[in-house]
Amino acid sequence: MLDDRARLLLKTLIERYIADGQPVGSRTLSKASGLDLSPATIRNVMSDLEELGLIVSPHTSAGRIPTSRGYRLFVDTMLTAQPQPELATPALAADQPQRVIANAAQLLSNLSQFVGVVMAPRRSSAFRHIEFLRLSERRLLLIIVAPDGDVQNRVLFTDDDYSASDLQQASNYLNAHFSGMDIEQVRLRLRQEVDSLRGEIAKLMNAAVQLGSEAMSQAQDEVVISGERNLLAVTDFSSDMNQLRRAFDLFEQKAQLIRLLDVSSQAEGVRIFIGGESQTVPMEDLSVVSAPYEVDGHVVGTLGVIGPTRMPYDRMIQIVDITSRLVSNALSSGKP
Repeated sequence: MLDDRARLLLKTLIERYIADGQPVGSRTLSKASGLDLSPATIRNVMSDLEELGLIVSPHTSAGRIPTSRGYRLFVDTMLTAQPQPELATPALAADQPQRVIANAAQLLSNLSQFVGVVMAPRRSSAFRHIEFLRLSERRLLLIIVAPDGDVQNRVLFTDDDYSASDLQQASNYLNAHFSGMDIEQVRLRLRQEVDSLRGEIAKLMNAAVQLGSEAMSQAQDEVVISGERNLLAVTDFSSDMNQLRRAFDLFEQKAQLIRLLDVSSQAEGVRIFIGGESQTVPMEDLSVVSAPYEVDGHVVGTLGVIGPTRMPYDRMIQIVDITSRLVSNALSSGKP
């Protein structure tokens, strides 16, 4: 679509805009590109690029800035892997998966100075251990330990008051007969075996399984976000409160983020989504750099960096790629 001269000028313009955040004029472009071209020639090329929808001229400036389409062409065909300084990436402690995920989101945010986001690992709704703890009359704490060591706690309100021996009996029965099974299978089995159990204990276990099922399904859709306040320091957002408000709404609702990260998990390696080019990213000035992470070679979740379209994509790719490998290693080595 473009000749070599136009490609070089577009690449130079985008790199300068990413670095400076200011519309790029023809004189600046002439010096930065190293091409011996007259300002008039450069203006003609810029006019052609504008007609192709790759750059646009803001109302208040004679310079140009990239469009979403321009960024896409740059990312797909012009991005060269520059030697990056070694990232100081601390190892992620392989303890509880939830802590690994929270630490990864914070690491992405700290390294990028934008927003780090991690979708919690998809896992089966099986449990390794269930325990009841009496908090007060008719109020219990349900503790569910997953096979990977993750712990879910839920408060359970009951119609009856259970003694410590009742609670022990219920947990012993569930652990002895159903440990390692999917919680939905447990629900079906309990219906068949309810006759052999004391009525109150059966009711308690059914309530526990119901609450456990809800807890597991909520954990499946968990998205951990870190560094939203970093956007306050990004000129592209701090100068436009409406854009900033929409970004924070996106983080709060999370549903769109989950859909976006789901798309990312279906691809290998790092993917880049640029706002404005599709409905995937709902905001014109946001970009997402994401990658899946694995446990023992199987993709179980996605992580990424969310920031302005004017971001240093080569560095973000490195940050996301390294973090996805750190998370994969931590979760794989941390399995019991």
